[in-house]
Amino acid sequence: MNWTSFDTWIVVIGALCAMACALPGCFLVLRKMSMMGDAISHAVLPGLAIAFLITGTRASVPMFFGAAIAGVLTALFTQWISRFGNVDRGAAMGIVFTTLFAIGLIMIRQAADNVDLDPGCVLYGAIELTPLDTVGSTGIPRAALVNGGVLLANLVIILVLFKEFKLGAFDSALADTLGFSSQFLHYLLMTMVAVTTVAAFESVGSIIVIAMLIVPPATALLLTRKLPAMLLIATVTAALSALLGHLGAIIVPPWFGFQTTTTSGMIALAAGVLFTLAWLFSPIEGILVKRWHRNHSEPEEVPEPGGA
Repeated sequence: MNWTSFDTWIVVIGALCAMACALPGCFLVLRKMSMMGDAISHAVLPGLAIAFLITGTRASVPMFFGAAIAGVLTALFTQWISRFGNVDRGAAMGIVFTTLFAIGLIMIRQAADNVDLDPGCVLYGAIELTPLDTVGSTGIPRAALVNGGVLLANLVIILVLFKEFKLGAFDSALADTLGFSSQFLHYLLMTMVAVTTVAAFESVGSIIVIAMLIVPPATALLLTRKLPAMLLIATVTAALSALLGHLGAIIVPPWFGFQTTTTSGMIALAAGVLFTLAWLFSPIEGILVKRWHRNHSEPEEVPEPGGA
């Protein structure tokens, strides 16, 4: 294996992206809103298309704001349909994201005649090419700065509003009673998810973002019941998934007769493998650990009185 600085940048970008997703993802998992990340990551497509049709350019700033606005609107529409339409939240998510996703695909297909706006790139990303797009003469990939900036912003917001987010995740009614608007916290979290999703598009694509939003937090929840520890374990798991995923993309394909595979897909696979290990061996929720304790905690037989 010939490891280069190119590979290092791919891992760094993947890790920054995965960690940025894992932080708000922890609160999605705790709020039992895991599929909201799925909804937002798909529903931002019309925002991308509208931003191009209005500006006539693929510049990052218009695309970023267009997709972020579409992501926030997804959360708003889901909330409205669920509340005023008396529809289950899961069903409301399905209605909103499938409709917006379909509209986005149609609009992108219409725009494809005039610009290279590839739906596949939006869905699957192109992390292998991100080190080529550097900022000026610094040699730092733009994707590293974008995802690093989003990671820092998410971290600062969570640190500043940690108590509020914690109350909102476990008891929204208590948060309202104490003067912390649960609605504000909800929409702030949705905004964080939308912005994080958009920032990750060029790196890993919208579909892989879903895995990074949910799998590392779910893995952390199997290993701890304390929120600070969960946030830490989720970010470490996300970074480790990026490293193992890229290594897997380099090493594993030849075992099966393939020349190469996508790093973003292998990152999601690595995250799934880490989750499986936690699911089996976690000291709190591990299946094998529970079975071992059950087999070794059976009471010993007490001999009957008068027995030999």
